[in-house]
Amino acid sequence: MKNTISQTLEVNKVSESKIGQVDFENLNFGKIFTDHMFVCDYINGEWQTPKIIPYGPLSMDPSARVFHYGQAVFEGMKAYKDDNGDTFLFRPDENYNRINKSAERLAMPEFPEDYFFEGLNTLLKLDNEWIKPGFGNSLYIRPFVIATQASVSASEADEYKFLIICSPAQSYYSGEVSVLVEERYSRSANGGFGYAKAAGNYAGQFYPTKLAKEKGYQQIIWTDADTHQYMEEAGTMNVFFRINDTLLTAPVSDRILDGVTRKSLITLAEKQGITVDVRPVKVSEIVEAAKNGSLKEIFGAGTAAVVSPVKAFGYQGEHYELAKQENSYASHFKKALMDIQYNKAEDAFGWRYKV
Repeated sequence: MKNTISQTLEVNKVSESKIGQVDFENLNFGKIFTDHMFVCDYINGEWQTPKIIPYGPLSMDPSARVFHYGQAVFEGMKAYKDDNGDTFLFRPDENYNRINKSAERLAMPEFPEDYFFEGLNTLLKLDNEWIKPGFGNSLYIRPFVIATQASVSASEADEYKFLIICSPAQSYYSGEVSVLVEERYSRSANGGFGYAKAAGNYAGQFYPTKLAKEKGYQQIIWTDADTHQYMEEAGTMNVFFRINDTLLTAPVSDRILDGVTRKSLITLAEKQGITVDVRPVKVSEIVEAAKNGSLKEIFGAGTAAVVSPVKAFGYQGEHYELAKQENSYASHFKKALMDIQYNKAEDAFGWRYKV
């Protein structure tokens, strides 16, 4: 679709901040939002003047196509504040590129790069007080695009809305989780849009995850749709397996999200001389490794969770506990990544982006 730019960013500030009403010591993830949001409409084949306005409800026609055909994509990012009060993003270019890749797969228009970064920078400077320093504290950033054209005709829309909203966050997952290897339901299929951060990908996960929770597990490890013989993702995260001192993770594909945290962990591991084997990972080999003791760790990787250790997994009615590792890869990589994000360590890769 045509990608054109009209005018510059407009800013409409709140008359009074609501930050004083927020208990930053007891945050529920994704339920509290900052004072402002970024909004830009796509009408008549071009993106209109982008705006930052007070956070609040949207007014939309009930026939807006997002409600009927699911044209919606999103991203997940975080802003971090260091001990000097400076604010940083982590590899935001990856998020920008990926939201456009997701949009393309759903026949949605590409969003201009200068709009994205100007809007993001301005929004974070306006709501800077919402970004609290300290390990685990961050501002979760949710850019997303929805189809707003009023029509129930089954085709791609002509009108869209690009938004960025922000939510103060602490740690997303607490402690270790148990996961169930899924044998029936599938997250995505070959030729589909599992690689895109499309809203429908996540909606389809809720029911199988609900069933897993009823069995005492917190999350699912998804397997391939064709045979259910290969491990793919863990819930909403990419997944890693440590067998002895080697890390295994599935390659990205039509079915698997190209996670920013995933690729960052691979780079960190390789720089530190840890062998990373990116290949299809059979369920049977993980089960065998659990039985013979060579499976040392399983952990998920994603923006919200960063690194989330798995303490046990279930498969075909059997439950496999993992022995706790004294010097785990999960804790090592989480600290290494967060040290870069919070400006406590050298950024040898150029990943940090100062706001």
